[in-house]
Amino acid sequence: MPLALDHYRTLGRSGLKVSPVCLGTMTFGTDWGWGADEATSRSLFDRYVEAGGNFVDTADLYVSGRSEEMLGRFIADRQLRDRIVLATKFSYNADPGNPNAGGNGRKNMLRALDGSLRRLQTDYVDLLWLHAWDLHTPVEEVLRAFDALVRSGRVRYVGLSDVPAWYMTRLQTLADAHQLERIIALQPEYSLVERTIEREHVPAARALGIGITPWSPLASGFLTGKYTRGVASAGRLETTKGSGNPAFEKFTDRNWAILDTVRAVASEVGTTPARVALAWVLTRPGVSSVLGGATRVEQLEDNLAALSLTLTTEHVHRLDAVSALPAAHPYSFFEPLMQGMINGGVSVQGFPDA
Repeated sequence: MPLALDHYRTLGRSGLKVSPVCLGTMTFGTDWGWGADEATSRSLFDRYVEAGGNFVDTADLYVSGRSEEMLGRFIADRQLRDRIVLATKFSYNADPGNPNAGGNGRKNMLRALDGSLRRLQTDYVDLLWLHAWDLHTPVEEVLRAFDALVRSGRVRYVGLSDVPAWYMTRLQTLADAHQLERIIALQPEYSLVERTIEREHVPAARALGIGITPWSPLASGFLTGKYTRGVASAGRLETTKGSGNPAFEKFTDRNWAILDTVRAVASEVGTTPARVALAWVLTRPGVSSVLGGATRVEQLEDNLAALSLTLTTEHVHRLDAVSALPAAHPYSFFEPLMQGMINGGVSVQGFPDA
């Protein structure tokens, strides 16, 4: 069924209503050697809002705070603070050599939020994300700090981005047990070339009432089809190649095979590879909203057009097959063969939300 930006969805098991495509703003600013200048970034924001979008995502890390600064100006200039669902993140270090200027401890959480509110020109954010697990801070400390921030009014809702599934599950379970603020959303990397979260994160999020808002659904532009195997390009993935950041290491034989199928489906449907890749993510179980970033208005328009694209069952099966996760223990025990041995060879239909 075709969607639109103003066909809002609740974010997880909450009353917060968001557009099915969230405007990602990691591309707001050119200080990292790629991205969009301020004039273009403003045009992207304006077009998104005018199309009915209300969910905008940033982070203190993005372009060293410049993304937040620009976004704060754009929202203030159009007096849209009450309309926009504004999300930002914390975790990454802002002062090399100072371990307490990064991580997820209460000290850094409060420091980071103070800076984000100042740059965003607001006294609250609608959603505060923990950007990445820091390996050290106890879950209980994060949970108590989150709860205090919501009670203070400076944060409306809280979420997690790049964390292990067990961490998310433990935090949510403790929140429920002690009647503290629950996590309403998870923001992991998820696309046709990165489906790892389907093993643990997706079923856990669905069971716990956590809405999934994937980042990089186009694999940092790889799935737009602008890259060609063996041909150098000026795109972001060429600029960042060899950086050590796995989010930008997409030129693999497996991924090229996936892109070939995406291109074939796009040709058959009469659309673009980007729309096909986004349409696939938009309909995945547990997904509430998908982050769409762009450096040109034309790219944003292409992303939004994915909302009106309905893939056939046959096309989805082809995309699923070419991008399927490799077999791994213990997940092979959850496949039909082994489950048949458990169920005595008969068919068992589980509860729809299981």
